[in-house]
Amino acid sequence: MVSSANTKANVKKVYAFDFDGTLTTRDTLIEFIRFAKGNVSFVVGFLLFSPILVLMKLGCYPNWKAKQKVFSYFFKGMSIREFEEKCKNFAECRAELIRLKGLKTVDKAVDENAKVVIVSASIENWVRAFFRQFGLDMVIISGTKIEVKNAVVTGQFIGNNCYGPEKVRRIQELFPDRKQYKLIAFGDSKGDRELLAYADESHYKPFRK
Repeated sequence: MVSSANTKANVKKVYAFDFDGTLTTRDTLIEFIRFAKGNVSFVVGFLLFSPILVLMKLGCYPNWKAKQKVFSYFFKGMSIREFEEKCKNFAECRAELIRLKGLKTVDKAVDENAKVVIVSASIENWVRAFFRQFGLDMVIISGTKIEVKNAVVTGQFIGNNCYGPEKVRRIQELFPDRKQYKLIAFGDSKGDRELLAYADESHYKPFRK
């Protein structure tokens, strides 16, 4: 008979991190657009979409839909090669966006041979670029997927917005046997509420001074 202490010790760990606000100091969609398109285009674009963004803040317009419209305005028609290059350069040039304590926690989890997943509403392409040093097999990125046709960004998203209950669904999809692991989750907003409630161990706004 296996003791309860030994059973607990053998349970695998899964670390689930939100990205924007939790591992970063700012919203990376805004920062990426500014980086990729410049300040003038950034300001013009956001002034154009300001009515929709106000409605979104008031809860009268879906968050994912507003984000998709903004993303499409700036990146529709761009080659995926150029887009990926901008993501890579963004991560390299704006490394200070990552909270050092958060990165150290990711690094520690990887060293433990735990499963690590970044589960975020941010675009997977640039989130992935911030964790290239770990390799895709070490840190799993589960975020918003963009549609690409004929090697060109269409401006559309694929699948559900990775927000709220969708974060839990993503974890369940990746790690379906809930009894086989301990889930440790990190988040900072209402979009992480369900994930934090689902976890065995939750950390809210953990990497701030």
